[in-house]
Amino acid sequence: MINGIHHVAISTVDIERLSAFYRQVGFSDVVDMKWEKGDETVDQLTALHDSAGEVQMLRLGNCHLELFQFSSPQASPLDENRPVCDHGITHLCLDVTDLDSEYSRLVALGMKFHCEPKDIAPGVRTTYGRDPDGNVLELQEVCDKTHTIAL
Repeated sequence: MINGIHHVAISTVDIERLSAFYRQVGFSDVVDMKWEKGDETVDQLTALHDSAGEVQMLRLGNCHLELFQFSSPQASPLDENRPVCDHGITHLCLDVTDLDSEYSRLVALGMKFHCEPKDIAPGVRTTYGRDPDGNVLELQEVCDKTHTIAL
C-alpha cells in the first residue's frame, strides 16, 4: 500500500549553498551522509557507476527534501532558467499561511520570483520563484479550504 509522498530529491552543484537556502526557507536538518566510490548499493539504486557524493535530508512539516551533490560522475551542465514546460519535475509547491509576508521575506533573502503573488481561484493565491540552482518553488496560500487547485 502506498501511503503518500515522503520526499522530493534535488541534485545540486553546491549542497552547502542550497541547503542553507532551504534552511532559511524554514527546513531543518534531518541527516547528512557521504559515500565514496565503490559503494555498490548506492550505484545499484541510482543506476550509476563509481558514484560518490553527499546527501542531506531536510524537513519542513510533513515534507522532506533530499539534496544530492555528486563528486562522481560529473553531471551535465545546469540550465538555471529551465522553462517549467520542459519534461520532468516542474516545481515544488510550499503551502504558506501568509503569502505576502513569505514573499517579502524570501525577496529580502535574495530569492528571484517570476511575479508578485496572484489570485488564481477564490481563496487561492500563489507565486513562482527560483532557488539558487534555478529550481522552481511555488508558494501557495489556500484561504478557502474547499478549493484544492494548484498550478
